[in-house]
Amino acid sequence: MSEESNMTQPVMIAAFEGWNDACQAATNVVRYLVGHYESREIRHIDCDGFYDYQIARPMLCHVSGRANLVWPQTTFYDITLDAGRHLYAQIAPEPNYHWKEYCSQSLRIAEELDATKVITLGSMFSDCPHTRPLPIAVSDGECQCECDREYNGPVGIPTILDWSASDAGFDHTSMWVSIPQYLGSDDCAAGTIRLLDALGKHIGYTFDVSALKRRAEQWKTQASALVRCNDQLREYVKHLEREYDLKRQAEKDAGVGTPQCEQLVREAEEFLRQMGDE
Repeated sequence: MSEESNMTQPVMIAAFEGWNDACQAATNVVRYLVGHYESREIRHIDCDGFYDYQIARPMLCHVSGRANLVWPQTTFYDITLDAGRHLYAQIAPEPNYHWKEYCSQSLRIAEELDATKVITLGSMFSDCPHTRPLPIAVSDGECQCECDREYNGPVGIPTILDWSASDAGFDHTSMWVSIPQYLGSDDCAAGTIRLLDALGKHIGYTFDVSALKRRAEQWKTQASALVRCNDQLREYVKHLEREYDLKRQAEKDAGVGTPQCEQLVREAEEFLRQMGDE
């Protein structure tokens, strides 16, 4: 699809709290867009029938001296990026029940909004160093990333929505950012920036992420301080850095077609296997 057509066709992005949202990096994309650009709520999906309230509990909130009960729900936003340019966004806790029906309702709303493409966002914990650009994986119907081609195992609602969108005839793309698993569950602005950058490239738009950059630097500084205080963790991060750099160099050489690329890829794969056995 050309950049020009990407810029004009309505797109719906979707992100879900929970298992698919390490450090809230994916859902914070929607929160950031809603807070940073002009936006309005346009649709909801009723929570009854989709949630186990012992897991996704309703919240009691006091505002201006009054108590309010807030139930988990799915909200759709219309976000205006600039004059005549907008995108739709879906955000919700991952539902507990009836995923097929939930995806059908989501796609019916996308169809009502004349969205022609569905982009699911996710973040996952992975063995990657915080000192390098966080890995981003983008897959669609025409080009799957390596991790999607090789993965076997459980999936979350973003994957089900992606497959449902394909079956319903929507163009579809999934974007996942990897978060260092050794850093815990604090918000990761660096992961949110990576997803926003990938989304912007995909739709032909440059998002203003200046408000996130300071938080991303703080996250990196805190992570580096943690690593300096733990010898074992410091060695582990050095191992991840070597693994990351070797793989990226192999990919770079393979991309330009140097005569040594196949040998380099084999050496990288052998190195990673040996490190995994230690």
